[in-house]
Amino acid sequence: MMGKIDELIDKLAQDAPTVKPAPHPVVLSLEWTMVAAVYLGVSLIISGLRPDLMLKLQEPLFLAEIAALTGIVVTTCLSAALLSFPDLHQMRRAAFAPAIVFALFVLVILIAWRADSPPAPPPVHSFECTFSITMLAVLPAVWTFHVMRKFASTHHYWAGSIALLFAFSIGALWLRLYELNDSVMHVIEWHYLPMIFVGLAGMWLGRAILKW
Repeated sequence: MMGKIDELIDKLAQDAPTVKPAPHPVVLSLEWTMVAAVYLGVSLIISGLRPDLMLKLQEPLFLAEIAALTGIVVTTCLSAALLSFPDLHQMRRAAFAPAIVFALFVLVILIAWRADSPPAPPPVHSFECTFSITMLAVLPAVWTFHVMRKFASTHHYWAGSIALLFAFSIGALWLRLYELNDSVMHVIEWHYLPMIFVGLAGMWLGRAILKW
């Protein structure tokens, strides 16, 4: 009798499908970052760069803004990967790294706003910028949520919020490199303040899509 049970156990073990181990969150975030970089590059090839970009990159505040925005993309990517796992892979501090980068980003924008005196004239458009960023963010958002669903996040609110901010910040970076605009107030109102609502919408999407 015991021999038959042992044979059954051996047979079940042999028939069991091989489960591919989940990638390390750092590796996962590097893959997402590379995909985001390619997506951003292709988008800029299609749209083109702002004609004065090389001159703007010589301005310390604009360069700091681009660097901080890039930091948001990278840290939200890492955070989203970590939040995909129930235990955050014992890297809780890294999961909350976007908070530090966002604080630095706000500081840079506030300094740029104070330095914009007299204020540069705003462009003739307004909400079109938010709409353009959102449209460019759709593909990375869908792809990120699709990948995150394969894991077992127990932090679906924060995971959804960070994932959507990751996608939106890609669009925001694209627009700053493409749009010929020097009005800091316009950028605050129509590029960056919508991030607050994007983060809230991401919490709702996280509960709807990532909860299991």
